[in-house]
Amino acid sequence: MTPEAPAPVLVVCAHGTRDPRGRETVTELVRAVAARLPEVDVREAYVDVHGPEVADVVAGIPPAGGGGPAGVVVPLLLAAGFHVRVDLAEAVAGRPDVVVTGALGPDDRLVDVVRDRLAAADAPRDAAVVLAPAGSSDERAQADSADVARRLGERLGVPVRLAYAAGPRPPVACGVTAARIEGAPRVVVASYLLAPGFFQRRLESCGAEVVTGPLLPDDRVVDVVLDRYRAATRT
Repeated sequence: MTPEAPAPVLVVCAHGTRDPRGRETVTELVRAVAARLPEVDVREAYVDVHGPEVADVVAGIPPAGGGGPAGVVVPLLLAAGFHVRVDLAEAVAGRPDVVVTGALGPDDRLVDVVRDRLAAADAPRDAAVVLAPAGSSDERAQADSADVARRLGERLGVPVRLAYAAGPRPPVACGVTAARIEGAPRVVVASYLLAPGFFQRRLESCGAEVVTGPLLPDDRVVDVVLDRYRAATRT
């Protein structure tokens, strides 16, 4: 009998951060994914700031032994911006047997996490809500973030303003100021970031009355990573 081919390697690829809490948060997410997929070789990689670099991790994946992919790269990124469309595409360019999935968002489970973070922070009911992702120069990533703001607004039953921790305008501090100019008595910034780090600290210093914590840790993020991997292996 021919032995069954091993499951495709799963590369969970995050952005990278110099913040030790952020690094540990991402590593814990990778461990949680591996615990849910005991039959899969799960590897951690990063697209920026520090290693292990995703191109090196991809190069270390053994060639496929059958008709399916040898590896699947799941971006631990909330929107499909430059890193997904360019950096990760380049990282797998020499490996046609390794595929890159879509970003984690938009996804209703992530919207639910943001809503739960607002509830946990005791956000005032009369506060204006500003959704704050990291930001991207890619208009498609900005559209993804706008979609999440719309979905969050539908769940909360109030308009949700979109502002960014970095990159495109408006920056989060301007989003907070604009809400106050329009008459909001208080402003809540809903973090749409995965882990602690530089961008989360920027949100926390933007002048809002309440700033929620990042999405991780949360099992629903693990669920999204697993779904991206399983969809790629089925394809």
